[in-house]
Amino acid sequence: MHLSPPSKNRKLTGAILEIAKITGWCALGGLLSLLGFFVYHLENRADLSLWHKAKLDAEFTVNSKAENFEDYLAIEKQVFRQLDELIYEQVPVGRQQLINRYSRDSVSHPERWTPNWNRTFELPITSPDAGVLLLHGMSDSPYSLRGIGQQLNIDNSWVLGLRFPGHGTAPSGLTRLRWQDMARSVELAMAHLREKVGDKPIYIIGYSAGGALAVYYALQALDEPLRPKAAGIVLISPAIGVTPLAAFAVWQARLGYLLGLDKLEWSDIKLEYDPFKYNSFAVNAGDQVYRLTEAISSLLAAYGADKSLDKMPPMLAFQSSVDATVSSRALVEGLFMKLPPARHELVLFDINRQSDIEQVLKKDPVQAFKPMLENENLPFTLSIVRNRNEKVSSTSVYRRARGGSGVEEIQIPLTWPADLYSLSHVALPFSENDALYGKTGSSTPSGIRLGDLALRGERGVVRIPPGDMLRLRWNPFYPLIEQRILDFVK
Repeated sequence: MHLSPPSKNRKLTGAILEIAKITGWCALGGLLSLLGFFVYHLENRADLSLWHKAKLDAEFTVNSKAENFEDYLAIEKQVFRQLDELIYEQVPVGRQQLINRYSRDSVSHPERWTPNWNRTFELPITSPDAGVLLLHGMSDSPYSLRGIGQQLNIDNSWVLGLRFPGHGTAPSGLTRLRWQDMARSVELAMAHLREKVGDKPIYIIGYSAGGALAVYYALQALDEPLRPKAAGIVLISPAIGVTPLAAFAVWQARLGYLLGLDKLEWSDIKLEYDPFKYNSFAVNAGDQVYRLTEAISSLLAAYGADKSLDKMPPMLAFQSSVDATVSSRALVEGLFMKLPPARHELVLFDINRQSDIEQVLKKDPVQAFKPMLENENLPFTLSIVRNRNEKVSSTSVYRRARGGSGVEEIQIPLTWPADLYSLSHVALPFSENDALYGKTGSSTPSGIRLGDLALRGERGVVRIPPGDMLRLRWNPFYPLIEQRILDFVK
């Protein structure tokens, strides 16, 4: 007996559906296996410590009853008292805690410094020429811009180094932080500076996420006449764009919440040996930076449509051509190319061409920026710091001024150290003489130095990751950055 054609079709369709079902179940099984391995890997990291879990609920938020900056500082004092009670008084002392910043007698304890640069600081001056607000990055503290702040104060500026909510205390603060809390603290700080300097100009210097918050504040101020305006903005390694994976990272923390696995809240769980920067990093912190960059992108689009961007203050930005934390390309395409032609300048630092690093590069970073030097219609000034040629360590600034007809070479008295192949995201705001992050030979009140931390031996033995030890923490071109900022804040 032969099957009729319709019967054959039904049998074939059933077979295809069965194969599709099996394939789907296999794919789901594979996905669940990968997810299980991912969770297993994350859960097998170092255990969370007290400073990862403590809830410092006295911290400032947009819902806090803070009408002015004095209220903000009062809340900050409460947070540090809570930090003492919930963490410092609970952590033992002794040799096993020698480099734990949360042990009172460790060489990393922040109170060994005077002042403790984890807190908001203010450098007043009689009859200031300008006010300057310093905004540090995500997981950092006011220490990161302390050096340039002190120099600006000597140069007759009233300087305010703001501590953002969730920072300078314990890494656990990063799990609850919202970027709107940080943005609100900037508003309070700017109003405070306006009271202190009167009608003098106010400048904002922002590092990493602090740079993004500086741009966000300036955009918000475009149509808010009562908000103090910035006369100029300096951006150092600004977080204008981050990896697209940041948009999905928050699901790691949500999965951890659903499964009751606290470690999944963390991208990194590390030993806390740095007195002024968290080594551990919460997933939420990256998510908040991503959300902030999205808010900036939306405002740029909205204000670009009605020509309001013509009123943006002049910007001076410094960026390494290689940056593992933020996107150098996003700074150009996501900000500078969207601004109308004006007195904006981007200073890029190339890699050390004398080191023959091209032989091991994945790709040459400067190739993405070289065409801009040939673009006569570039809406901003572009400066690239690089070797004069591949045979020498001496450097020049290759500058195309906005509206200029060519590229000018400006020789500078700075050279690439032979053992460095590039700058890093964390290096730009620190000089080689920085007591904590500078070259070996500097001294700190505690004796700890992190600028040339290079312990050599077998892998997997020490608790400090090799990547942390290899990452450059100081900038051989810091004198250039400092002088450009001093000239900018006039």
